[in-house]
Amino acid sequence: MILLRRLLGDVLRRQRQRQGRTLREVSSSARVSLGYLSEVERGQKEASSELLSAICDALDVRMSELMREVSDELALAELAQSAQATESVPTSVRPMLGTVSVTGVPPERVTIKAPAEAVDVVAA
Repeated sequence: MILLRRLLGDVLRRQRQRQGRTLREVSSSARVSLGYLSEVERGQKEASSELLSAICDALDVRMSELMREVSDELALAELAQSAQATESVPTSVRPMLGTVSVTGVPPERVTIKAPAEAVDVVAA
């Protein structure tokens, strides 16, 4: 199961680390407890829109940019989940499903969202 709070936390952590900032600095600037921010980054707590706004302001990142990055991560996770589901499709049926090549993405991060049919994924 894909947890949005985990993806959101990963993106927040990467944003903070790109800036070379500590949890303490960001939590102080966002006026959020250090422990709570840590739990949000680890995907253990759901962040409210008000909390996300405060964290984005502290990181000087637009919430739309944050959500776009989360959306991209979610799309990749969905592709990976679909690829795993395809593994259970009999080999004799796979040639009928189609093939998608993905470059520049580690195979464990690849996911394909297909309407109702399964899709074979080939990491190039």
